[in-house]
Amino acid sequence: MYKVVVPGDFISEESNRAGEGTYVEEGKVYAMKYGIVDDREEIKVVALSGKYVPTKGDVVIGKIVEISFPYWIVDIASPYEARLHTSEFTRNEREKIEFGSMGKYLDLGDLIVAKVMNVDAMIRVDLALKNEFKIGEGGRLIEISHTKVPRLIGRSGSMIRMLKEKCNCFIFIAKNGRVWIKGSEDEMNLASQVVLMIENEAHTSGLTDRVSYFLDSFKR
Repeated sequence: MYKVVVPGDFISEESNRAGEGTYVEEGKVYAMKYGIVDDREEIKVVALSGKYVPTKGDVVIGKIVEISFPYWIVDIASPYEARLHTSEFTRNEREKIEFGSMGKYLDLGDLIVAKVMNVDAMIRVDLALKNEFKIGEGGRLIEISHTKVPRLIGRSGSMIRMLKEKCNCFIFIAKNGRVWIKGSEDEMNLASQVVLMIENEAHTSGLTDRVSYFLDSFKR
């Protein structure tokens, strides 16, 4: 069960486990912001609102929105655009990519899976490509709040595992709240509906059971 807290709510007496989104006063842990308590390791409060701010190591789904040699400019569903350097394609090649040929590798509108390699003091975001980096056709992209990603994944991956099995779809969830779904049209429709249901009801208890019941009812 996920506990929703507001600023000032008491969370725990284990002050040594206090993490992001909390503060300690007189040896007790309190919430610093409105959100969901995550106490699996350290005690954190995951915000229920706000824009995605990239952090080093995040795996995101991005969209190429501009070519500005030697970078592709990438929309990562954040107030901050990211950039991908042409060197990501030339590590094993002798010739460098010229400006006029960048579109042959990645063009405007292409979707990619990338890892945030660095975020500097000016919030310039540098990306690196994952192995299977380009998202092809035949699937569907859904965007949810990045704060709902942990709920969509579930404890130990329980929620997303159930969705994949019962919807019979490939589902990839990126840290920035973008979800890629691939399957038959009916299967993608069902998966999309459930993903949005989870986003809307992420703060409520008993959600996993309701989702399971909904999916089983739909199959029947």
